[in-house]
Amino acid sequence: MINGAFGSGKTTTAQMLQPLVANSMIFDPEEIGLMIWKLIPESMRPIHELTDDFQDIELWRMLTVQVAGEIKKKYQKHLIVPMTLYKEENFNYIYNGFKELDEELYHFCLVASENTLYNRLVKRGDKVGGWSFQRTATCVEAFRKDIFQEHVITDHLKPTEIIDLILKRVHNNDE
Repeated sequence: MINGAFGSGKTTTAQMLQPLVANSMIFDPEEIGLMIWKLIPESMRPIHELTDDFQDIELWRMLTVQVAGEIKKKYQKHLIVPMTLYKEENFNYIYNGFKELDEELYHFCLVASENTLYNRLVKRGDKVGGWSFQRTATCVEAFRKDIFQEHVITDHLKPTEIIDLILKRVHNNDE
């Protein structure tokens, strides 16, 4: 699991890490969220699921774990999962579900200052003041919690340095 705020480097890290991890693939739960939005009309959702965040839809959590399990079973791949999971209920559900699928689960939370995240969001072309910007402060605050360990502070790291830290940690644990 590669967790972190929008602009923390999750997708870049996952894409660069994937060729370096034998027998692996990227599994992006955002695709499940987008599918659910298309499939389940707002009129069918309970009031607490009528938000602008598909992660508030209980089915998203459930399907994320189930689809990951089916992919692992069918294709026998290590999954590299980039996602922004800052709500503890969602994190606990998915982390514990993934842990049942694979005892060798690793969770890395890429953290950076609000200023760094804002600069990265602008650089990648996100609309200033848009959805990802609106969640930056909330994510920065949430990811300070110990539950989101293992933290990788990315403010002054290049993507290759993040990859090196992750691989070193994974390889040290394998020994």
